[in-house]
Amino acid sequence: MNALDTIARNVDLALGSGNNMPSPCVSVCRMDSGSGLCEGCLRTLDEVARWSTMTEVGKRTVWTLIGQRVAARQEALP
Repeated sequence: MNALDTIARNVDLALGSGNNMPSPCVSVCRMDSGSGLCEGCLRTLDEVARWSTMTEVGKRTVWTLIGQRVAARQEALP
């Protein structure tokens, strides 16, 4: 299983979990200067910084965005 597959699985698990959305962090905290996304969890720096103060709706929105980012990256693969 590659990194994108792992992130995609985590998106499915998180969005199916109901309340108490888990953090997407996988302790690979490196920001990609080209995309502006964390290489480990595909969040923006703003999303990472605000996570602990977000509402459950906000966290669910971020997980949905991560899912969209995964899908876009998978589509771009040869």
